Amino acid sequence: MPPADLFTAERFVDERLDLPDGGRWAELSAGRVITLSPPTAEHGTAVLNLGKALAKYTQREKKGYACFELGFLVDQKPDTLRFPPVSYFTLGPMFGETDKVYTTTPAQLVVEIASTSDRRRGIDERISEWLKWGVKMVWVLDPHAKQVHSFESHRSSQRLHAEQTLIGGTVLWGFTVSVGDLFAEPKWAQDPPPPLDPLRN
Repeated sequence: MPPADLFTAERFVDERLDLPDGGRWAELSAGRVITLSPPTAEHGTAVLNLGKALAKYTQREKKGYACFELGFLVDQKPDTLRFPPVSYFTLGPMFGETDKVYTTTPAQLVVEIASTSDRRRGIDERISEWLKWGVKMVWVLDPHAKQVHSFESHRSSQRLHAEQTLIGGTVLWGFTVSVGDLFAEPKWAQDPPPPLDPLRN
């Protein structure tokens, strides 16, 4: 039995709705509950744009699938449960992890978004944690600098700027997307709203 002040993954999932924002931005780190700041608008834009690019890749390749805010139990006794904004599986049954709250199966790709100070803090430790656990590739999207840092096990990391292209390498073979496109505001956010008609109620 863990100490009373430490949470197991099961207890965390059972009690997370009692946390601020229903525990949506909370994680477990060695049995301790940590609550992250709500994501910024830029964070949401990056998730939306990357999700669309991954969806096109999935439709074209007919294999693999993305998950959003799926939990990963990366360590146990005490438990560490991470909820990256995006992950991608290329192995196992199609959509096999989609309906789970958390899994003990490493994704082939995990995406972190360094959008707030607490998400930037300790990012190096999280990257090492993912790669050590068995994740093949980690992308860190930085909305402030409009850069992507790509990490693969046994390979040098890459820092890509807005004018460069992010590729899936050996993990997502054939995947490409412009780094700048990942941070571009959706068209509906750029267009001004239509003027109000004073004659209409």
